[in-house]
Amino acid sequence: MDAERVRKYLLRLPHVVETMQWGANLVFWVGDKAIGGKMFAVLNLDDQHQAVLSFPAGPERYAELLEIEGIFPAPYLARAHWVALRHWGALRSSELEEHLKHGHAVIYDKLPKGTRDVLAMPPAAQRKVLKERRKLLAARTRS
Repeated sequence: MDAERVRKYLLRLPHVVETMQWGANLVFWVGDKAIGGKMFAVLNLDDQHQAVLSFPAGPERYAELLEIEGIFPAPYLARAHWVALRHWGALRSSELEEHLKHGHAVIYDKLPKGTRDVLAMPPAAQRKVLKERRKLLAARTRS
């Protein structure tokens, strides 16, 4: 597995939005953050950091994953049961995809009801709500 394959996989999951944040990090969200979406994976594109990928394991898988060589508590997010991979070989591709899908589900289940309601709308209605929400947020930022 590598960064591009992980990126392609993550973008195939439902309701995923990608942003570039905190330098050279691709952040993947379940739902756009303008409607209350939450991040569920951080892909580090900078070789200077100790992790290549971070994601939520959930409380039931967290300790188990930490026993694997090359996996450690994700900086700043360990209290929320996130793990980080030191290198791409820490998990087989199929295992990593399964854990990322689980992490996506963990975060989706934590979304506010209003956000899940928007994600359940048809795409055209979602775009309309998203456009209105961004407009509202921009107006708040200006004032």
